[in-house]
Amino acid sequence: MKGIILAGGSGTRLSPLTKVTSKQLLPIYNKPMIYYPLQTLIAGGIKEVLIITAPERAGDFLRFLGSGKELGIKFTYEIQDKPEGIAQAFIIGENFIGDDDVALILGDNIFEDDFSEDIKNFKTGGHVFAKQVDDPERFGVVAFDGNNRATKIVEKPKEFLSDFAVTGLYLYDNRVVEIAKNLKPSERGELEITDVNNVYLEKGELTVSTVEGAWLDAGTFDSLLEANLLIARKEGSSIL
Repeated sequence: MKGIILAGGSGTRLSPLTKVTSKQLLPIYNKPMIYYPLQTLIAGGIKEVLIITAPERAGDFLRFLGSGKELGIKFTYEIQDKPEGIAQAFIIGENFIGDDDVALILGDNIFEDDFSEDIKNFKTGGHVFAKQVDDPERFGVVAFDGNNRATKIVEKPKEFLSDFAVTGLYLYDNRVVEIAKNLKPSERGELEITDVNNVYLEKGELTVSTVEGAWLDAGTFDSLLEANLLIARKEGSSIL
């Protein structure tokens, strides 16, 4: 399995912090943000990772991450000229993915859980991770039946569907590339990852695990602060 970290976009929600650097390179306590999703992939045994970034920030990532040799892995870099949805990552990364399966993680997502066994044991289809949240309307939301099987996933639902949000870690078999290439843009003009998930769901090939520990989408000032505090506590900061 290969890994992709999607670290594009302009980070407008965190302006003016992102006027001088990428959101995914902002500090989370003692390391840049992207270090945490990267560690999630490395823990799962992934040795080849594609970093997808905005053109004006590519040099910053290259200076920080380099070739990956120091970490025992190999980095490849691709440019996302215009952010047009999470599923666009599979089209940009088509040559990198080749004939392999792929784990995609968003560069601003920080997890407390260990997903190494989920990644190592992945076989086929699609596998996503859902977390119970207070504001599900901000995310792709998954509904379950009485046997705890996913029945429906809706992007930013206007009516309550459930309070389980699909988080920013996704595992797919190699078919995801063709699935992404055949998607139609949503009303937002984006290739939605929810549409990818629903293709697998309709085939009966999507499994969902629940996230027990903290999950932070560190793309707002409040969640950025929360992420810093979480990691500071884990690192034994003397001021907490």
